[in-house]
Amino acid sequence: MSTGIDLAVSTVIFALRPDADGRLVLSIPLVRRTRAPQEGHWALPGGSADARESLAETAARKLAETTGLSAAYLEQLYCFGDPERSPSGRVVSVVYWALVRGEEAELVTDENVAWFAADELPRLAFDHNLIVDYALWRLRTKLEYAAIAHAFLGPTFTLAELRQVHEIVLQRELDPANFRRQIEASRAVVPTGEHVTGGRHRPPRLYRYDASVELVDNGPLTSAGVR
Repeated sequence: MSTGIDLAVSTVIFALRPDADGRLVLSIPLVRRTRAPQEGHWALPGGSADARESLAETAARKLAETTGLSAAYLEQLYCFGDPERSPSGRVVSVVYWALVRGEEAELVTDENVAWFAADELPRLAFDHNLIVDYALWRLRTKLEYAAIAHAFLGPTFTLAELRQVHEIVLQRELDPANFRRQIEASRAVVPTGEHVTGGRHRPPRLYRYDASVELVDNGPLTSAGVR
């Protein structure tokens, strides 16, 4: 057993993927451990920190190495350092959370990586269940006041698609009119001047996020948006 302190980096990756019934659900990829400790258990992707790169660079690199993914959104989540969290010695993990688009999530083909519904996880290695629970809380809290939902979508999207992202992540239905007013009030969403093609009815408008606009915290979506 090591007498020092090891520094590790892990990442909780969120994507919207269809479940067995074809419904989009908030999902995360897990990696099956191939060595002790906790061999055979599912765990978050990650590894030891590298002194030659920043923690964010290590997180992005480990994410790519273990899953083949690159994140549309990457943010440091928290530092987990309980002395008993690893049976092999003292390990402090700096955890990041990331958002990836559904089409990129489908590119994961490693047989040692599997996707799970974020709210229906098996028992994970170490304290990784606790880490995922914290990441879920952070995602749902931040989604209500920060413009990050577009990281689940492509460069352009309809307001209905954006609302669906919020409903899936927040696990509640939102009133379309109230949602539209609050999103437009954020000044982050701008129309592209284009519409969805190929539909039989009036085609919905396409929007994009304006990264040049400083976002204003308008508060979370209120209960008036729930129907």
